[in-house]
Amino acid sequence: MKALTISIAVAALLALGASQALARPSHAQAMKTVTVVMHDPGCHWFGVGSAMKTKLSVKGPVKLRNLDEAALKVAGAKGAKLDGVGKELVLARGVYHITMVGQAPDDNHLKLVVT
Repeated sequence: MKALTISIAVAALLALGASQALARPSHAQAMKTVTVVMHDPGCHWFGVGSAMKTKLSVKGPVKLRNLDEAALKVAGAKGAKLDGVGKELVLARGVYHITMVGQAPDDNHLKLVVT
């Protein structure tokens, strides 16, 4: 009796695992997050792993997460948007120029290309 119960349980788990393996991921799971972080010198950077970059190209759409010390001005072909501290902004395909609101003239100007 125990062997039959265990066999049925194993078969059910295998069936569940196979159905999960064949399931297509949703769009929300596939969206990549690009993070802007505070780091001297230059004030703000794209944080990519352990590297800091001022230019980045990614496949989109993406979520831009602002972990800088002030709001970010994100300027693209369809106008400019503000991304508040700790907030996320969804960006479609395009080229975006990102500056911190009230930044010093010698701070980094970021360029994000979403393909």
